[in-house]
Amino acid sequence: MGTVFSFDIRDRPTPAVHRALARAVRHLHRVDAVFSTYRPDSHISRLDRGEIRLADCPPEVHEVLSLCARAVHDSEGYFSIVPADTLDPSGLVKGWATEAASQLLYEAGAHNTCVNGGGDLQLRGRAADSIPWRVGIAHPLRPGTLATVVTAPHDLAIATSGTAERGAHILDPHTGTPVTTLASLTVVGPRLTMTDTFATAAFARGHGAREWLEALDGYEAFAILPDGRQWRTSGFGRYGS
Repeated sequence: MGTVFSFDIRDRPTPAVHRALARAVRHLHRVDAVFSTYRPDSHISRLDRGEIRLADCPPEVHEVLSLCARAVHDSEGYFSIVPADTLDPSGLVKGWATEAASQLLYEAGAHNTCVNGGGDLQLRGRAADSIPWRVGIAHPLRPGTLATVVTAPHDLAIATSGTAERGAHILDPHTGTPVTTLASLTVVGPRLTMTDTFATAAFARGHGAREWLEALDGYEAFAILPDGRQWRTSGFGRYGS
């Protein structure tokens, strides 16, 4: 998927947890083999070229495309899997894969974990007995500094879309042009699949992102504009400054 994944497990390392971690790693490699747009032999690349049909793909492709269809509907088309006329569900797949890896650990008894998929996080439990997870959000305009710190009082997903790492790579699906209205946008929510998807869709929406996010139940956001100004949704204060 063109990124790095990491696992921070604060529970006792039982044999069941070790096995679950191995399964989670295998899961991520399988997701890469099926969905990577960087691999010409992946199912999603072959599907895009018309070499195979959806019926020829593993069942998780149908699951992901169904979730993508929901995201397109919920975002009024600002989430797209064909932003440059090429099939690319990566905007949902990374969060979906990370959340699934976290679930594998949870089911094995690891209830205090952070699974990091390229900077997007699924947090569970706590970092220590009485210490919640705290995650620094990098400032897109001031390298090496933090814009805010998100504290997770309960299980939480955190996803950031922005221009700092890859430039203006998010397109407005309605115009096909790069979005430069925001420098970064961080969304917090219950589970990473839709949190990550909504971060991408809101960033693509640009000027209307804040109003749209305010209307989403269970999600909050923090944004930095190219001139350094910031905004927060009304409930973001529960998680960050």
